[in-house]
Amino acid sequence: MNIQIADITLHIDESLDAENRARLETAIRAVDGVVSVHAQADRPHLMIVGYNPEKTSSAAILETVTAQGIHAELIGL
Repeated sequence: MNIQIADITLHIDESLDAENRARLETAIRAVDGVVSVHAQADRPHLMIVGYNPEKTSSAAILETVTAQGIHAELIGL
């Protein structure tokens, strides 16, 4: 089985404490098709999300973030 994985980088506008960042990561991980969520402690405004584009989209992931009341945008590389 060959699964394609895409990565996106999210820029989080708010300054989230560790508890709220963990809550956000949990919400993103709950999206069907998300395979990884990574945020570095020294760059709390950035989050990298790996996902299967056959199951979800970058727009759906961003919608999950904004549904939490958090302002964010996708960063193109």
